[in-house]
Amino acid sequence: MHHIDVHVEKDIYDVNNRIADANADLLRDHGIRAFDLLGAIGSGKTALIEQLVPLIREQGLRVGAIAGDVYGDDDFRRIVALNVPAYNANTGKECHLDAHLVEHAIEHLPLDQIDILFIENVGNMVCPTDFRLGAEKRIVVVSSTEGDDVVNKHPMMFRSSNIGVINKIDLAPFVGANLDRMEEDMHRYNPEMQVFRTNMKAGEGLGKLLDAILA
Repeated sequence: MHHIDVHVEKDIYDVNNRIADANADLLRDHGIRAFDLLGAIGSGKTALIEQLVPLIREQGLRVGAIAGDVYGDDDFRRIVALNVPAYNANTGKECHLDAHLVEHAIEHLPLDQIDILFIENVGNMVCPTDFRLGAEKRIVVVSSTEGDDVVNKHPMMFRSSNIGVINKIDLAPFVGANLDRMEEDMHRYNPEMQVFRTNMKAGEGLGKLLDAILA
């Protein structure tokens, strides 16, 4: 029999939520809007940051980022190459960021030099769902190459997110992915979710997506 200690689980979430609220208050006090980027490995989370930074700068805003990964600094180096302040948050064995890790990362960032903070979560479609970080909105990125059933297989992540991004739409014909089904599944699990289709390589769909993020 699989036994779960409900009280221990609740305590973990309660502690995480208290720290997440403190993170949100700190960022708000510095005039920073923070966004949690969720999605599988290779969905396009880092590419999204790379594409949005120049567009955000055109609006006179300054960007910072936290790169969450189990190990390594591959995404972190891509973000630093954009000449934005960033912190590499390695989780070790954990498959998600939590509010305490983000709290620690925030301590290493020049908050007075940041208007928009992207928190790129670990590439995983399950683990990050229950751990709030203190972000204003959650953005979940999926790609056509993950299969058009990816949303239906991971409903909780979409129920807890504000914006959905279907990326790599240019590859959909080659992998047989039905983009309409992906969008319909997102709205089935979260009728209020705003959904955008993007091709990061060509910059397609990014303008309207950014408008929704910053709205």
